[in-house]
Amino acid sequence: MNEKFDFYSKTSIKSYNLDEKIRYQLKMLDGLDAFTRRHSENVANLTCRLCEYLNVDRAIGKGFTVYCTTCAYLHDIGKIFIPPAILQKQAALTPEEYKVMQTHTTIGYKMCMEDPKLRPYSAGTLYHHESLDGSGYPNGVKGEKIPYEGQIIRVADEFDAISSKRQYKTHVGIIDTLNLLIEDSNPKLEALNKLVDDSKPNKSMGLKVGKINKEVLRQLFKVVLDDTEYEISIRLEYLDFLKEELKRLNEANKYYRKMQKAPEKKKDYFKQGVEAYLRNNEKVEECPNIMAEMEKAYADRQEHLKKLYLEAKQIKKLKC
Repeated sequence: MNEKFDFYSKTSIKSYNLDEKIRYQLKMLDGLDAFTRRHSENVANLTCRLCEYLNVDRAIGKGFTVYCTTCAYLHDIGKIFIPPAILQKQAALTPEEYKVMQTHTTIGYKMCMEDPKLRPYSAGTLYHHESLDGSGYPNGVKGEKIPYEGQIIRVADEFDAISSKRQYKTHVGIIDTLNLLIEDSNPKLEALNKLVDDSKPNKSMGLKVGKINKEVLRQLFKVVLDDTEYEISIRLEYLDFLKEELKRLNEANKYYRKMQKAPEKKKDYFKQGVEAYLRNNEKVEECPNIMAEMEKAYADRQEHLKKLYLEAKQIKKLKC
């Protein structure tokens, strides 16, 4: 990894290093349910990292990363006024309920526009469900009519929405999620027809556009790969710890087996050998079970590590 995300940089917008103005903006999240708030934080984190990979502060202007990340924090603020019965519904939404859910974009936009302190960040609320091909909502705008911050947040929002376990759907794997986003980045026939029918199609975007920005998606691949490789490094460290634990427990079990076979007058000697290798709260009589649990933990984590290596390999091959 050539570039690393600094979780403690000012652009990560952590509450402990924010100025008073931005803290006020983020207080708006207090009205959200826990799930939506967590989603907003995830989207903001992803947006920040995407901006850093896209080098927007150099390309667009200094401070754009912080601005865009704050927009991302507030993107779902309109859900404060979505009925809980719809927002937290366990099953898929009906068409009527979905229409109500869609209003969170315009509600959030209105909230921001009515508050002078939030007004600068209104684009995130209004545009994060718009699509480059014009198939999004609430206004069906397309191409460069969608502000760049809206295009970035759209990718971060869609990734977290699919990959996180929602009330109304099961978890989708990272690779499957990225493949779904790749599909969304490719043009759809009906969307192409709509663009052709327009009197003045957006020439700079061309006709070959999907719902989401391909370049932003390419940077998302890097962000996800960073996370995967970081998880691999952490799990490798933990495997090293488990190896040492297994060595310790193996020595304890050697004494335990000798204790089991020893005559009564020598059992105490071998018991002391077992105890010398046990940690706090580990009991001599449970030594074989502790060893078995540790072996299973080691095997399970080895298996998961193999999956992570495969996942990283697959991410590197993704193209859009």
